[in-house]
Amino acid sequence: MHFSVITPTHQRRALLPEAVASVRASISAPLDFSFEHLVFDNGSRDGTAAYLRDAAARPGPPLRHWHAPGRQLAGHARNQLIRQAPPDAWLVPLDDDDLLLQRTLFHYAAQIKAHPGRPWFVADFLRVDEQGRYLPSEDYYAWAFDSPSAMLRAIFRAEHFLQGNVCYSRALCDQVGGYDGELAMAEDLDLYVRFLLAGHLPVVCPHVSHLHRFHARNVSTGVDAARHNADLRVIYQKYREPLGALGVAEPG
Repeated sequence: MHFSVITPTHQRRALLPEAVASVRASISAPLDFSFEHLVFDNGSRDGTAAYLRDAAARPGPPLRHWHAPGRQLAGHARNQLIRQAPPDAWLVPLDDDDLLLQRTLFHYAAQIKAHPGRPWFVADFLRVDEQGRYLPSEDYYAWAFDSPSAMLRAIFRAEHFLQGNVCYSRALCDQVGGYDGELAMAEDLDLYVRFLLAGHLPVVCPHVSHLHRFHARNVSTGVDAARHNADLRVIYQKYREPLGALGVAEPG
């Protein structure tokens, strides 16, 4: 079993080292699996490239990195990284300002072994402030659904959402066509909607996947209920016919 943690980054030299260190601190024992961290630098001008070269040269689990001269949308960057992962890899998205917990990959590996044939998994996560301090009452908890259509209805009623708290097979990602590289926001939710439309309900895992850092430069800063609803409408229009056939109503 092999995991590829995928991280697009842009102008996060101050926070990226903690994300990289969190992946390298992963412990697999007593399970037998390998892992690597794949980072795509979206035209950073803050010393990120030099940092990644230095970090990749240090002893430890593999860190591989690529660089674009200018900024690209996150979906395109994620697709670039996925192409570098082995065909049988399990993919774990991690934002460049978040922290993977030390046993996250272990717990995903245990769930993969316990649920053969299931191609994606979802876990809870915790929110912290810019200094990594825990924010009480801000936990994210994954819901269990009876069917893909039930989960889709909850998503488009804005009752439930998914972020980087997932693990999925590269094969499933390839099957549905990867991330939409043209979406400016919610490209991850768009991908998960296609997983569900393909009939795959995620396994809900009983662990915490990562620490999601809240700070002034979060990509999602300013995404209120109205903006989230607008993103949902964009995604709904892309899949109006199959969603309608499942009885999933258009966002209001």
